[in-house]
Amino acid sequence: MGFGTHVFSNFSLLAVCSVTTTSMLAAGRAAAVPGVRSRGRTFSKHLFPKNLRGALRNFSSGSENPYRECVRTLADPRGGEDKSYYSLEGLGETDKIQQLPYCVRVLLECAMRNCDGQAVREQDVSSILNWADQAGRSEVAFKPSRVIMQDMSGGPCLMDLAAMREAVAKLGKDANSVNPLVPVELVIDHSVIADRAGSHQALKINMEKEFERNKERFALFKWASQAFENLTVVPPGTGIIHQVNLEYLSRAVFEAKNSNLIYPDSMVGTDSHSTMVNGLGVVGWGVGGIEALSVILGQPITMPLPEVLGVHLKGELSQGVMSTDLVLQVVETLRKEGVVGKFVEFYGEGVKTLSLADRATVSNMAPEYGATMGYFSPDKVTMDYYRQTGREAGLVELSEKYLGSNLLLAGGESRINYSKILEIDLRSVVPCVSGPKRPHDRVVLSDLKKDFEACMDSDEGGFKGFARGKGWRDEAKGTDGLKHGDVVVASITSCTNTSNPSVMIGAGLVAKKAVERGLTVPKHIKTSLSPGSRVVGDYLSRSGLQEYLDDLGFHVAGYGCMTCVGNSGELEEKAMKAAQSEESPVLAGVLSGNRNFEARVHPLVSANYLASPPLVVAFALAGRVGIDVTSEPLVETENGPVYLQDIWPSPEEIRKAESSAVDSGRVRKLYEEALLGDNQWQGLPAPTGGIYKYDGESTYICPPPFLEGVSLKVPESKGDHKVEGVRCLLKFGDSITTDHISPVSRIPADSHAGRYLTSLGVQPKDFGSYGTRRGNAEVMVRGTFANLKLNNYLIQQTGPKTIHFPSNETLDIQTAAARYQDKDTPLMVIAGSEYGQGSARDWAAKGTALLGIRFVLAKSFERIHRSNLVGMGVVPLQFLNEDTADTLGLDGSEVFEVVIPSECCAGYEGVKITAKREDGDEIKFLVKLRLDTEPELQFFRHGGVMPYVMRQLASV
Repeated sequence: MGFGTHVFSNFSLLAVCSVTTTSMLAAGRAAAVPGVRSRGRTFSKHLFPKNLRGALRNFSSGSENPYRECVRTLADPRGGEDKSYYSLEGLGETDKIQQLPYCVRVLLECAMRNCDGQAVREQDVSSILNWADQAGRSEVAFKPSRVIMQDMSGGPCLMDLAAMREAVAKLGKDANSVNPLVPVELVIDHSVIADRAGSHQALKINMEKEFERNKERFALFKWASQAFENLTVVPPGTGIIHQVNLEYLSRAVFEAKNSNLIYPDSMVGTDSHSTMVNGLGVVGWGVGGIEALSVILGQPITMPLPEVLGVHLKGELSQGVMSTDLVLQVVETLRKEGVVGKFVEFYGEGVKTLSLADRATVSNMAPEYGATMGYFSPDKVTMDYYRQTGREAGLVELSEKYLGSNLLLAGGESRINYSKILEIDLRSVVPCVSGPKRPHDRVVLSDLKKDFEACMDSDEGGFKGFARGKGWRDEAKGTDGLKHGDVVVASITSCTNTSNPSVMIGAGLVAKKAVERGLTVPKHIKTSLSPGSRVVGDYLSRSGLQEYLDDLGFHVAGYGCMTCVGNSGELEEKAMKAAQSEESPVLAGVLSGNRNFEARVHPLVSANYLASPPLVVAFALAGRVGIDVTSEPLVETENGPVYLQDIWPSPEEIRKAESSAVDSGRVRKLYEEALLGDNQWQGLPAPTGGIYKYDGESTYICPPPFLEGVSLKVPESKGDHKVEGVRCLLKFGDSITTDHISPVSRIPADSHAGRYLTSLGVQPKDFGSYGTRRGNAEVMVRGTFANLKLNNYLIQQTGPKTIHFPSNETLDIQTAAARYQDKDTPLMVIAGSEYGQGSARDWAAKGTALLGIRFVLAKSFERIHRSNLVGMGVVPLQFLNEDTADTLGLDGSEVFEVVIPSECCAGYEGVKITAKREDGDEIKFLVKLRLDTEPELQFFRHGGVMPYVMRQLASV
């Protein structure tokens, strides 16, 4: 069964425009700016100019930068030629600039430096300078300094570039001339699975299995590292992308190649938690791979100029309160405030009490509180961190000097006019967890027992219930004695927390005190530790605390995302039997992660709580979540009860252990060793040459099918865009995540994707995960909406099923979609609020498109997924005002007609929908077109990004 032969995508020709074509974003925006017109151009052979004169000339258009008179020079403390930079004060509006949030000042400098009158216009500079009046009203261009990718989302980008080189060769061009036009860094961290845990052999075995499963993908990455300029590949086993970015890759200031120009580091990343670098004072956020690829090719991101919420931090965290407790409170508070599409900037005296790692923890979870960024402006703590992590002393001194000279160093926050100010008193933060199904459902630690019991009492499911009813207390214990609330997964994992020495040292000290009291962890609990980098493993070992963590089963299982991203492996045998038994108790997981959506940690673990690393150890010892650990004993021993406070370390103990174990001098050395890769990486054979050669027998890396059926002819527009006969494939409530849409967890043998792989002769033990199969569209489309916890309102059961209309048969989602496609029936998804929240997964949009879904109608969207849908040619539509599917009386069985007027504008609120019921009654209503910028309208008119670029190329 094949899907979506009429659907474009994977953008394999997109990079052709880096040879000779029209600026795709300039063309889209020109329609809205009088006097600006797009024109063909050739990108410079070099990424950066050779001298200052070149720096003042836009590489793509050749035009002089209108802000060249704002360039100033700065003495380099390392000696040699003075450095040049675009001075914000050179605009002659110092008073106005000092009222701008620091993150907006970075956008302003970027617009000045890249202004060419086409892709980046003087109007952009003016709008940003007048941010107070223009926020939410203007759209601007942003050209980040670099792109960072993890392997799951970065792999498809590299496949796009590889395919583009092949296309360039077919056009008679020099394929080797196609390279990223900004620096790109790819960190391999999403592939390792906790197959083995609780063993000294865990790390070795898991890395061996990682290479076995991913050798084709890794060979692609290794090929790319020698084929493309401006690409750095960080080998597997080094660490988690965001911690590697924090400790090694980020720089406060960029030094242009072959030029004396300097400018702030800024970036976008193909992972939603790329915001972690905001804690280091670097402007950046997560994007889909579609947007990232356009940036790689030198295009700006066009976005609405965001509002900036100022969060004033007061006071200081109380003794015993961890940075995890702080970020979970921030997530809850800002979710309630509503910050989707906004920047958040933290300031105030409370900021000065937070370490750089604490700030990074808060910034990391910006996607969970809904913001585009969670920014801390650079200050002395920032500069000290650069020094502590082995950055070149002279460069750090230059960075501090530049940031201070250009109004980008913290100080004078009282003059800033934020869109709105919110206060958080750090003294009010208390120990807590979040769960059982969403990261913003914070639970005060002392309330966890009654909160879990309330979830069990609920007769319904949802985010705070398990549909068990109050009779659950009378149920017998499950198979082998496991009962509701018993912990079966306890994992110290995730970039959010494993980057922070205080919480990791704290976990080690809890383990030490527990072992010294003779405590152990029940054998049915799968315990694992996946440090954020080799640096963490080093200081845990040097401190002597790793041996105590080992005693409790928290051996190092791998250096990668692992359990946090769903790569938790199989449960221990006793837990697996209980989960699959007829009684099927509600089992629990506790992890120091950033996401706990249904079926993410493990498909059979229903209650998952986010907690600090020390609390993960504590709950592993207690063995259950239905406990008040603040007042009840964790464990009863022969020597009496042991309470949490008995094994909880003091701040002084943590500081003492941290100061003796964390050696800044070793950071650089550890990374230099890690970047060489281990013996497996060094010995991995990989293709050579400039063009990638596909293996026709591969089930991992296959040529993308997305361009089938797409012609070079622009679709004619004769009046309104009307789509008739639309059927609803799926109907959801609120908070559908990209985990629901495109899971990355293991592929079950009885799933659609599993059966397909079996038909190709692949054994179930070799299936791996959906994440590792992203290079195979046939597998990925079968994994779209394959989450076992999917709650489709069209049917009265959980799982990847739906109702096919008009037959009213209950079918697998993929089977129903294929049947609709056989009849050329366009499809729609109807949903509630926050549709597409979670990880930045391209395949959540690509799979949607391949299933034949033309529209997603929701109450609201998360930013990255909406953008990805647009890039794939799927039109996001949003209910107006208080309308929802329920208030309008839509049950999903209707036949829909969607009419988009031919002369609509970005964000148009007059899209007409008619829903016709079986009895002939009609429901008519208006919705908002969530094409938010002029370029997005251009993509829509062409059917998506890929057809647009391909047609632009054909017209040259």
